[in-house]
This record gives sequence, structure tokens and C-alpha cells, in this order.
Amino acid sequence: MSLTTHRSRPFSSSQRLPEPEQPPVLHEPEEAGALLAEFIQRHPRLLILTGAGVSTDSGIPDYRDGDGAWKRKQPVQHKAFMEDVYTRQRYWGRSLIGWPVMRNARPNPSHHYISDLELLNHSSLVVTQNVDRLHQKAGTRAVTDLHGRADEVVCMSCGYRCPRDEVHDRCADLNPGFQKYTAETAPDGDADLDVDFEDFRLADCPKCEGILKPDVVFFGDYVPKDRVYSALDTLKASDGLLVIGSSLMVYSGFRFCRYANEWNKPIATLNLGRTRAEDLVDLKLNARIGETLKASLDQL
Repeated sequence: MSLTTHRSRPFSSSQRLPEPEQPPVLHEPEEAGALLAEFIQRHPRLLILTGAGVSTDSGIPDYRDGDGAWKRKQPVQHKAFMEDVYTRQRYWGRSLIGWPVMRNARPNPSHHYISDLELLNHSSLVVTQNVDRLHQKAGTRAVTDLHGRADEVVCMSCGYRCPRDEVHDRCADLNPGFQKYTAETAPDGDADLDVDFEDFRLADCPKCEGILKPDVVFFGDYVPKDRVYSALDTLKASDGLLVIGSSLMVYSGFRFCRYANEWNKPIATLNLGRTRAEDLVDLKLNARIGETLKASLDQL
């Protein structure tokens, strides 16, 4: 199996979504729920792939609009984080505002409905592009955090690992002046704070003074191959693929549609807005996620 695990692999203009004359039809939740329930009944054991749209009702912002375009500046790149001190200062400085929002977020109904699908044996595995751990908090047991988890920090030199809160508290103690700032929160524990970070003091590894980084696959980094292969093995053994709340603009998620199509696995998408897999899916639902999932479960 040839495999590319890059989180943000660029795609050519030929792969971009066509510009339709009309926006996609917005399905009412009852109609969408009936269609989704029918899809699940025909393909009862699914791999479920989730994206940022599942967590927005928990107060965690997403990256893209309904057309898949960036809403804000692109997130931190792995290479820049590792090589540039100021990039790390800016990341951890913004994190003082952004991380508590993610840490304090609670599962919304969509997370619980997806957990219910597992209880009904309709979910073989949830592969999530989110790093917020809300699926686990909602009770889902079989979850692969494709892009890692934001609540843990790892040293890039010695492998030291600790809870994110410990680093957050150390950064707050080292930089009391930053407590005065407020800003709009951004995805993945970031914030839209635009100040001078040159005096921000970093909390380095307490064991080796190495670089501390959230245990998250930053853009430009690679998803661990064993994580991807394991999820693809589950997809191959499943009856189909259900994508919820993802535009699939990032290749690390889109690949699952590519493989499902190659393996003749039916694909359904439930997302507000367009996705990168428009030409691959068997069922395309442009509908509100939580209400649609509830309507679907009511019929299963």
C-alpha cells in the first residue's frame, strides 16, 4: 500500500472543487436523517471520520468556511515551530488565551450521537481529525486521534511527556504581563492575538531543556504511519465510510475517501458546506450535524 501521511499536502488545481453556479442544497434535518438512516441500514458497520464541524457547537472554532476556504491565517507550521524561537514564543503566548477554551470544552450532542452509533454497533472506529478528545469524553471507546491530542505535551529531544496544563501554568507564571491580553480564540488552542512576543519566556523541558510541543501533528508534519495503517485496516474491514463535519481539504483525512473509493466502499458525507470528495461520495448531505444525527438515530 502506497501511503502519504502528510497532514497538509498541497493539491493541484485539477483536484480543487469546481465552482458551482448554485450553492449546495441545504437539507432539512428530518430529510437528511432519513437518508442517513437508510445508508446506515444498508451499510451497518461503518468507519466514521470526523472533523472540526463536529466540535464547533462545543465552542471550538473551525478553520474553514462552507466553501473550504481558510477563515483566518493558516495555523503554525511544524518546521517553523521547530526552527524559529519567535514562532514558539508566539504559539505559547497565544496558547495562554486559546488553550483554556479547548480544555474547558464539553461534548455537544453530536459527540454523544456518534457515541450512540458505536453502542448500536454501527461504528467500527471513529477516526477524528480533531485534537480535543471530546469523542472520548462523550463515551466513544474506539477512537483514533489522527492528528494527536492537544492535552499532552512532549519534549522533542528526550521524549519527556506531561499534561498540557503543567506547561500552560508554567508559561503563565513566567509571563504575568500576558494575563492582561484578550483575543478571539482560534482552532486547536490558538488565539488571534497580535502583539510583540519577543520577551515571552518559554517553558522548556524540565529534564533536558529541549523544545516542548503539544502532542499534535502540526501542519507540514507527518501522521505516524502505524496510526494511519491501523485505521485503513479497519476501513477495509468495514461496510463503508461516513464523514461527519469535515471539508476533507487536508489530505490526511481525504485519503480515507480515496482508499474507500479504491476499495469500492460506499461513502456518505454529512457536513455544512462542500467537501473535497464531492465526486467520490454516494450520499452527500449538506445539513446541520447534530439535528441530522438525532433524526437518523430515531429511525435506527
